[in-house]
Amino acid sequence: MLAKHKKISKKEMKEDKLVTSFYRAKELFFEFQGKILIGFGVLVVIVVAFILINQNNEKNNVKANALLAKVMPLYDAGQYKDAIDGKKLENIDGLKKIADEYGSSEAGEMAKLFLANSYFYTSDFDNALKYYKDFSGKGDEFKAAAYAGTASCLEAKKEYKDAADYYKKAASVAKGNFENPEYLLKAGICFMSANDNSSAKELFTRLKEDYKSSISAYEVDKYLAMIGDKE
Repeated sequence: MLAKHKKISKKEMKEDKLVTSFYRAKELFFEFQGKILIGFGVLVVIVVAFILINQNNEKNNVKANALLAKVMPLYDAGQYKDAIDGKKLENIDGLKKIADEYGSSEAGEMAKLFLANSYFYTSDFDNALKYYKDFSGKGDEFKAAAYAGTASCLEAKKEYKDAADYYKKAASVAKGNFENPEYLLKAGICFMSANDNSSAKELFTRLKEDYKSSISAYEVDKYLAMIGDKE
């Protein structure tokens, strides 16, 4: 005769499921503990690497700032060749060395911008273009300056259409940049040089409307007259 089947209560069912889940989780942990620990180890490595990179970047930024402070008097004095190469006898590293070795730091990025300017002022437009385009520092005005520098190099190389586009980019970075009217004026002039008078006229009109009191706005009429004579 079969024994009478004992009815299991809801409480016992829950406890049984809980015990089963616990042991299943335990089995899974031991089964996959290698992968779990490896994953945890990778996470730790990533976090540590991130901290070390930040610390290293900060150290590089401090070093680059110190080097930049020593070479900037040469730049400010218009001694651009010396600013690029530095002066070994005076223990002054040049902007090129600073930009190449510390370019990932914010001070290194600024060195790129001053280096590009120095190359431009010495008519080395290809190298100037290289460092203007490589600039990725912070600050909207500096970003705009890098775009404008790129435009100036392209204009010097008589690549007027591309130059105009970069001047437009420079003017679009920050609305409050006091250089924007000048950027728009130069963009329009470059469009004229590229025989794109309609684009030039559009920019000159925008300049007159958006920056009425700027010095650049007062120069627009003569260029609009020149376009009118050609139409």
